[in-house]
This record gives sequence, C-alpha cells and structure tokens, in this order.
Amino acid sequence: MVNYRYLGNSGLKISEITYGNWLTHASQVENDVATACVRAALDAGITTFDTADAYANTAAEQVLGDALKGERRESLEIFTKVYWPTGPKGPNDTGLSRKHIMESINGSLTRLGTDYVDLYQAHRYDVETPLEETMQAFADVVRQGKALYIGVSEWTADQIREGAALAKQLGFQLISSQPQYSMLWRVIEDEVVPASKDAGVSQIVWSPMAQGVLSGKYLPGQPAPAGSRATDEKGGAQTISRFMSDETLTAVQNLKPVAAELDLSMAQLAVAWVLQNDNVAAALVGASRPEQVAENVKASGVTIPAELMKQIDDALAGVVERDAAKTLDGMPKTRPV
Repeated sequence: MVNYRYLGNSGLKISEITYGNWLTHASQVENDVATACVRAALDAGITTFDTADAYANTAAEQVLGDALKGERRESLEIFTKVYWPTGPKGPNDTGLSRKHIMESINGSLTRLGTDYVDLYQAHRYDVETPLEETMQAFADVVRQGKALYIGVSEWTADQIREGAALAKQLGFQLISSQPQYSMLWRVIEDEVVPASKDAGVSQIVWSPMAQGVLSGKYLPGQPAPAGSRATDEKGGAQTISRFMSDETLTAVQNLKPVAAELDLSMAQLAVAWVLQNDNVAAALVGASRPEQVAENVKASGVTIPAELMKQIDDALAGVVERDAAKTLDGMPKTRPV
C-alpha cells in the first residue's frame, strides 16, 4: 500500500504515489479503461489524483470526475491546473489573468463533480499577466472555498520565491511545485529545490520514468515497441524524443543490476529514486492498464542505500541533464493561444 507525505509546509497529506491522467484519459485510453485504472489506484491506497483543464481540452477532467463518483470526497485529494488554452481558445481562454482563473475554476469544478479542489495549480508562469493579479485571483479562489491550497508547475526558482512571498502577503499558502524530475532530468536540483525548501514548497514530480525510458523497454539500436509512447503520434513520441538516443538507452540498461538487487522492476526503481529526494512529496504516475497502477505502488516506502544511489549516478554519468536553465525550455515566451 501507499505511504503518505505532507505537501509543502502544510497539514495536507497526500499519497506519495499520485495518479495523474495527462496523455491517457480521453486521449490514449478509452473511458472504461481509464475508470478501471482509477479504481485500481483507489484499491492500492492512492488517494491523490492530478489532472488539468487543458488535458484533452477539458475532457480528462470529466473522465476523472466520472471515475471518482460515489467516493467519499473527504477521503480524496483532487488537484487540477489552469493556464493553457481551453474551450474555443478565444483571447481570454488562456493564461493566468483574473478572468481566466475565475472562469476556469468554475469549469473545472463542474467537470470534476466537486465543490472544491484540494490543490489548484498555475500550469505555467504567465509572462503577460502581472504576478500580483494572478496571486490575488488565487487568494480569492481560496477565500471562496473553491480551492484549499495553491501550487505551481514548471516555475523557476525566482518565480517560486516571488509567488510564495505574494501569497504570504495575501494570506494564503503556496505549497507545491510540479516539475519534470527523473534520474535523467535533474534540472530542479540546483535552484528550484533550494528555493522551494526556503518557501515551504515541495515537489509533485511528473515523468519520474522519463516518459517510460527508465522502464528499460526501449533498447539501443532497436525499433520502439509497437503501441509504446515512442510510437504515439498524439504527443507521446514528441515528449519522449529527448531521451531516445542510443547513448541514453545504453546507459539505462546499466541500471538493471541495481533494480535486481532491490527486487524492483526498472520502472519501480525510477519512481523510488525520485522519492529519495526529501523535497519530493509525490511522484505522478499514469497508467494505460490497471495492473500498471498496482506495480507502480510497489515503489512506495522503498529506501535506496547510498551505495546504490552512487551506482545509479555512475551508470548514468554523461546522459543526465542538470542545467537549471532548462526549466525555461517549456515556458512560453508569450501567452499561448
């Protein structure tokens, strides 16, 4: 079963394996399979579910809401996000303006079938809206009882510091950051993590398996398995491409002895690895089959000894991305339309 951790400097506990439905619900898998995956997550002790209004252009929220119907609301932590264009994608259907935040939270609550979300997250930083306007809107969403806490996703260290300071002035808590983080993608370690610790913010990390590469199923010099993310033309192939060099795939194969020593699969090792970071509150995992959820949960509560952590570093030397400036890579330079 799953262990639980506090999220940021708050009293909110979440399951350290959190179920996320990016790239799956209302996209890669049918609704009945998505519902079966959510049921499997609940059966495994996962109580925390993460989505976003932009996933499948709002449809993923609807699928998650339907799958959770009948569950005791107080026993769940439901997270969603706002920023990317949604709906007909008009000039105000995007960004972190007061207008878009206020309209988006209402839409999300309707689709999710709930009166409030536990965590409402800024899906990116909006360079075209004053940060004061964004944080005031979030403060009002909290005061209206529509969100209990506020978080961010893929913000830089400076943006997290500024956002947390404004939140404190406005009387609410910024408690989480949702960045990409894995054995291969460690760009948060040098700047985002120290800034987050100072601000009382912890990480909910996405892609702990580096889009599936760390599962070991992709072999150097071999075509990607049929039906895998690397063959998905709806977005999966593009997101995984940075990890698909033969050099990286060869290095990943060197992790097999570490996984074997811990009696874990390669995928479980990848999830367990991100949870060794004391600023990580949860690893986001998705699933296209219910049995994947049960397997992922086995990474909860695992302690990787220091000598094996070093062995992992040695195996991946030369293919790990650590450049803190890469946080800016996924940040639009203008508000997306």
